[in-house]
Amino acid sequence: MNPNPDPATHKDLPQFNTETWLYEDFEVGWRIRSMRRTISEGEAMLFNSLVLDCHPYVADEIFAREQGIFGRRLVAGAMVFSYGLGLMAHNNINTFSYGYDKVRFIKPVFIGDTIYTIRTNLEKKPKYKEMGLVRVCYEVFKNEGELALYCEHLQTVKYRNPEAFAKEVERK
Repeated sequence: MNPNPDPATHKDLPQFNTETWLYEDFEVGWRIRSMRRTISEGEAMLFNSLVLDCHPYVADEIFAREQGIFGRRLVAGAMVFSYGLGLMAHNNINTFSYGYDKVRFIKPVFIGDTIYTIRTNLEKKPKYKEMGLVRVCYEVFKNEGELALYCEHLQTVKYRNPEAFAKEVERK
């Protein structure tokens, strides 16, 4: 027997793996850590081929070992960025990406390294009539706590009560 026979009622079910926090719910200083993830050679090479990154530091084992300053192949910085932020990805239906600032590759990440990410809520301020701006930082660590990447993500977030911010937005 089908326990959900009426498609008209499906929209009323809560969605799995979504968040619904609003601007007023954003707490400056709040931090959270992701689970860890080891980056394999296969996925590193797949990423390189998908984005056409053929730089010898990420694609040429002989070059990296014999001529490279690290003595082994790197994981592409764009992959570290993508995976590091992906580990903290949320599905908040009330937020929209505004952009990234201060992207810094602090330490090299190598094939076989394990990464995890810490997200810290840094700041919030009213921005538009219907949405405020929040700023968070992502710190991607490798292995046992070496900072490998830092960036800040700006997001617009819907207000619960836009009227509460109307005067502040008008002054800008």
